[in-house]
Amino acid sequence: MIPIASPDLSGNESQNVAQCLESTWISSAGRFISEFEDAFAKVAGTRHAVATNNGTTALHLALVAAGVGPGDEVIVPALTYIATANAVRYCGATPVFADVVADTMNIDPADIEHRITERTKVVVPVHLYGHPADMSPIMEVAQRHGLTVIEDAAEAHASRIDGRPVGSIGHLGVFSFFGNKIVTTGEGGAVTTDDDEMAARLRLLRGQGMDPQRRYWFPVVGFNYRMTNVAAAIGVAQIERIDALLARRTQIARLYTDLLAGAEGIALPVERPNAQRVDWLYTVQITGFTSDQRNRLIDLLAEDGIETRPVFYPLHLMPPYESTPALHFPVAEQVGAEGISLPTHTLLSDEDVRTVTDALVARVAQLRA
Repeated sequence: MIPIASPDLSGNESQNVAQCLESTWISSAGRFISEFEDAFAKVAGTRHAVATNNGTTALHLALVAAGVGPGDEVIVPALTYIATANAVRYCGATPVFADVVADTMNIDPADIEHRITERTKVVVPVHLYGHPADMSPIMEVAQRHGLTVIEDAAEAHASRIDGRPVGSIGHLGVFSFFGNKIVTTGEGGAVTTDDDEMAARLRLLRGQGMDPQRRYWFPVVGFNYRMTNVAAAIGVAQIERIDALLARRTQIARLYTDLLAGAEGIALPVERPNAQRVDWLYTVQITGFTSDQRNRLIDLLAEDGIETRPVFYPLHLMPPYESTPALHFPVAEQVGAEGISLPTHTLLSDEDVRTVTDALVARVAQLRA
């Protein structure tokens, strides 16, 4: 089976983890944590990166630090991983969905404006599958309405828009380092910011709310969201090779594009002159397919020994977020039905990519016959 994702642990990961074991620093203290935070802050182009134990807790931490609570509304894209909306619910707030644009599958800045009410506090644009969202108009709308912007860059490490790294444009950025991400710590996350006071608040909340100057004194209710030294040790080794990891992903994406160019009924990822995507997952649209047809395609490719996955289902169609009357986001529904993500990781060979594209073209033709 050609897997859709696989972590590349061929650098100093094992050596770093062994150092943790030898030193006995295996929990939420140890030298690798600050090393990882400093190194990732440079990747994100920010003064601070506050490491957490996963991307969902990073997003929850950012929302709490931004003051989101019961009665507030947070605008999120209708098409994204469910954690984006769940973290809002953890705060007692309400996620409000906005439609997406078809080419990048990211939140539509024009639709954000339509969703703002007197209760709106935060906008969370997601850089889906490594495509940076159109941040300039999003920031303009947010500034005009006095809203905080938290970038969900879980899938977009080192992606850029208008020359700026994602995670450095909004007031806060959030990243995930799950095992299938561009940079992995096994499980992990981070919140990025240029605001010194915000970084201090994030660190306070991350560590159960314990006063850093007075051990075991807790001035606020916090969370146990700390990253372990072992996870950070893996992350440090990953960032040492981030340029090579990104370069190989770019090579794989270009090969997919070359091999699928002109394939009937397969829409390829968009190229934009002001954006540098990072292809966390190379994702195509099978034009005109229903979700049932797309899911059948996934099953057929699995028979060919190729793991693929559907684009995220629109959130308003999920049981926790269904409403009466039913909401309708036509673009999210269309790309959610047509989208399929292909194997994308640095351990793929060029021959693997050719195998995937040959099978994809053949199976799409079979289903259209």
